[in-house]
Amino acid sequence: MTQWIGRLFDERAWPARLTLLFVLTVGYLTLLRAPDSPPTLADWIIALAAVGASAGGGRWPLATPIVQAGLLAVAYQVGTHASVVVKVATAVALFELAMRRTGWKVLVGTLAPTAVYVLHPSGGIPSLLYRAAVMVGAPVLIGAYIRSLRQTAAQAQQRVAEEERRRLSETRAARATERTAIARELHDVVAHHVASIVLRVGVARHVLPADDPRVREVLDDVHGSGTATLSALRRLVTVLRDPEVGDTPPFVEPGELHAALDEVVQRGRQVGLDIASSVDPAVGDLDPVRGLAVLRLTQEGLTNVAKHAGTAAHAEISMRLTPDDTVLLEIVDDGGTSPPALPTAGDVPGHGLVGMRERVELLGGSLSVGREGRGWRLSALLPSASPPAPRRSARVCHPKTAQAPA
Repeated sequence: MTQWIGRLFDERAWPARLTLLFVLTVGYLTLLRAPDSPPTLADWIIALAAVGASAGGGRWPLATPIVQAGLLAVAYQVGTHASVVVKVATAVALFELAMRRTGWKVLVGTLAPTAVYVLHPSGGIPSLLYRAAVMVGAPVLIGAYIRSLRQTAAQAQQRVAEEERRRLSETRAARATERTAIARELHDVVAHHVASIVLRVGVARHVLPADDPRVREVLDDVHGSGTATLSALRRLVTVLRDPEVGDTPPFVEPGELHAALDEVVQRGRQVGLDIASSVDPAVGDLDPVRGLAVLRLTQEGLTNVAKHAGTAAHAEISMRLTPDDTVLLEIVDDGGTSPPALPTAGDVPGHGLVGMRERVELLGGSLSVGREGRGWRLSALLPSASPPAPRRSARVCHPKTAQAPA
């Protein structure tokens, strides 16, 4: 009920109030008057003037009841039936005044119609007191009550907003602490060991004889992977130490994604996977956030193929953009012809699938992973974060399928 009254007496709802009062006025003057006592022209003019003045209750809440009091005094002098309409319009004006203002303004607005009632008594003091209570006191009290309810609701909303801001502040502080702790562990433990591995492999490349090119190739690959991993770790540490940086750092800038994907595919082929890749050229223009997600999904997908289907498995990568700028990524393998490597006692269960799903869901997309024949299919959908822009027709390239030595 309170909400309905608040909406009806909102400052912008004056056309609805004006229409309602106009309909009531016309109905009263035409339907509720006896045939032998029709309303005069003065009644119509005064009544319609009171209805028109009620439109200013929202913008001029103090002036409106004073104007209505003046019209009421005129109605008592020259009107026959208009006084009832003006009394109702005055009560509405007093209600709006008490709902929107406090203090001396309410007092002044209340005294104006009260003075008119006192100067035009009818039926003695009891009748005067009754009219003053019903037509002046009741609208003011109801308006003040509605105003108090609205203030209470506004204060409650403010408290909720302050509590939400406090909770968000505490959450940000806790996340900043966690990010700093993780960055410290990455720097002191993981990055240290990776740097040590890169250093030892670099030494091995120089001291071991180069008789077997396969050994040299493996050492070069390990050294390159370790160097790239160390660089990524350092950038990740920087991101974690800066709370203002988003959860998904833009490691891959637009235009660099194709080269990064090719490198991932080549590394998969170097471990023995037979990979067929079909990538839409328009994928290279993805924004950094989705570009990083596509790169990480491809890395983790090929890692899972090698881990669960074996290094001799055949995998197909399909990546394209739909007309609405949505990325569709699929990685399918045939299950392999040799069993994958068995886990050792020191292996720790990974969280690759959970991480992929969280990364996709953060971007508002979906991830589906399940069996496809003897193998597995990974399917991801990454929607655009903004309305799609016109782009040239995309063509699908089909790089040659290569088979690296196992």
